[in-house]
Amino acid sequence: MSTADIGIIGLGVMGVNLALNLSDKGFRLSVYNRTTAVTSEFVAAHGAGRAIAAADSPQQLVSQLARPRIILLMVTAGRAVEAVIGQLQPLLEPGDIVIDGGNSNYRDSQRRCRELAGKGIHFVGMGVSGGEAGARHGPSLMPGGAAAAWPTIRPMFQAIAAAVDGVPCCQWLGDGGAGHYVKMVHNGIEYGDMQLIAEVCHLMQHALGMSHAAMADTFAEWNAGRLESYLIEITSHILRQRDRDGSPLVDHILDRAGQKGTGVWTAQDALDHAVPLTLIGEAVHARMLSARKAERVAAAALLGSPPARLPEAVRTASLAALHDALYAAKLVSYTQGFMLLQAAAEAEDWVLPYGDIAQLWRAGCIIRSRFLDDIKTSFARQPVPPSLLQDPFFVAEIKAVEPGWRQAVMLAVGSGVAAPALASALAFYDGYRCANGSANILQAQRDFFGAHSYQRTDRDGSENFHTRWQGDGVEEKLP
Repeated sequence: MSTADIGIIGLGVMGVNLALNLSDKGFRLSVYNRTTAVTSEFVAAHGAGRAIAAADSPQQLVSQLARPRIILLMVTAGRAVEAVIGQLQPLLEPGDIVIDGGNSNYRDSQRRCRELAGKGIHFVGMGVSGGEAGARHGPSLMPGGAAAAWPTIRPMFQAIAAAVDGVPCCQWLGDGGAGHYVKMVHNGIEYGDMQLIAEVCHLMQHALGMSHAAMADTFAEWNAGRLESYLIEITSHILRQRDRDGSPLVDHILDRAGQKGTGVWTAQDALDHAVPLTLIGEAVHARMLSARKAERVAAAALLGSPPARLPEAVRTASLAALHDALYAAKLVSYTQGFMLLQAAAEAEDWVLPYGDIAQLWRAGCIIRSRFLDDIKTSFARQPVPPSLLQDPFFVAEIKAVEPGWRQAVMLAVGSGVAAPALASALAFYDGYRCANGSANILQAQRDFFGAHSYQRTDRDGSENFHTRWQGDGVEEKLP
């Protein structure tokens, strides 16, 4: 009998927890996993007292669903999603809805939305953030795709999402791949936030000589102020965790970071859209450098160790500077992220609800932070500032912490401790606020060796000029 409200394909960690969340909210489920034993084990462990039906094939899952059929895919991005959609397509009817809840590339979602629309099937690409706990108790959800699907799926997914002041962290974001694009940028910002915190931890330990307990206490204190966020909170817990021998567990974790591609996609897409996403780019590069562990060990033996730690007398002032640098760099990271969202929206003809996006990230997701409310406020202003760094709140905040930010970057340079994200954020800030930058030299060089032309500051911006640099030095106005 076709009674299930939604079918879920893929019972990994996220699929299982979303299924239980949906069931808790009273929705009836049909579940399927390619490995039959996984489906059986899930139903045996969680099915008692719940309206959960097991399916041993996509065909059976589809047969168990009420119309219009809603199917949530929680399988690995790429070939697996493509294969499952291929299996489902002949089984579905016009008006049915397929939702991809994985970390798919937004270009794939754009294509799938077009292809399935040709069959009358509504495709939704939905970013899901919050990890295992978020999926189970309230994630941040970022849906986009076929707008006709939203009225049908809205009650279901807003019911299971996290909420802030009663507002669900699940709002419609736009056509095609808009949902997965926003999730991609979310993950890019996540890369940046994590790298900034890691750099600050490294400076605390290796430049200031702080114990792990002192570091943990500091992060707990910071989490009670303007730096309040999920990542700051969990870093305090991580630094307190002890290994079996009583030593800090984090010191036994190999310093080689993994990545699943979304950070790289964000950096690549920023290049495609000519957006200076410098901090996130440095975070991606830092992970790539971390992967060269053997090479780094060999280089350390050849190139020597960093200078000695700072005297304890200057530690307090330096710690305050690290706080300010972390805060300022986070503001830059979000500024760059929203710059990319705005550029992509223009290129793709999306109408992204930027204030709602900030609200989506306020709870249930990895990058949830206190100042996301201030970002929402910024996008409610009329006119909207061209970037967050021209919003009154962010102007005042970043000016207040700028001296400490500079001190922290100098601490890193003087101590020989790599802090590429902190430093690149400061370089972006200085470049962004520079009314007359150094690109005039670049333009002159380009015109010298390639006759690429230039514009003059004292002429109409539509006019182009070329100088015969190696001849008589005459400047020519180009047609």
